[in-house]
Amino acid sequence: MSPKPKKKKTMKKNKHASLFKILLIPFVILTIYFAANDLPNPNKLSLFGEEEVPPQYIPIYKAAEKEYGVPWNLLAAHHRVETKFSTMKSLISPVGAEGHMQFMPCTFVGWSHPTCGDLGKGDIPEEQKTDPKAIEKYGGYGVDANGDGLADPFQIEDAVFSAANYLAHNGAANGEIEQAVYSYNHSTEYVDDVLYFAERYIEKSTENDNQ
Repeated sequence: MSPKPKKKKTMKKNKHASLFKILLIPFVILTIYFAANDLPNPNKLSLFGEEEVPPQYIPIYKAAEKEYGVPWNLLAAHHRVETKFSTMKSLISPVGAEGHMQFMPCTFVGWSHPTCGDLGKGDIPEEQKTDPKAIEKYGGYGVDANGDGLADPFQIEDAVFSAANYLAHNGAANGEIEQAVYSYNHSTEYVDDVLYFAERYIEKSTENDNQ
């Protein structure tokens, strides 16, 4: 009796391969479509942003966004409105706000500090203003972002991360952007200014452009 020919096992493999190719078609079509239409990325720096925002600060904003969930362009807008990207002659305001992002000392160190009251200038000793342990004790928003042992509002990484920390705690990380900005400075004009720059620093979607 002659041996029976072995059944070929390639049919199932071919079926799986064909199914994979079929499923791949929509993906390929979408890839070609997006490439052809060059659709804007809502998180991409706009042309206006390229002209406005100093490039050395963008990685800091984005690192803070990753840490706290606050949009990087919102942080850039705060930086722009507060100190014109740290180009003002003095980083101490007439009312006592300090650093790149203009924190009142009591907000940075904590309002439970015994000297805090009124607008928040306080009479906090200089060594406590940058001490992470003091900030933790008094419930402030200051952050040691660069790991040098100090939370310093005059150090750009610390200032931006502290601002992100504050905005996140006031709703920005959950989409409550206007509420968070207003908590930073109780002025509707301030909110309008910050949101204006935040919106212009990123590419607009086609849908928004047509409105």
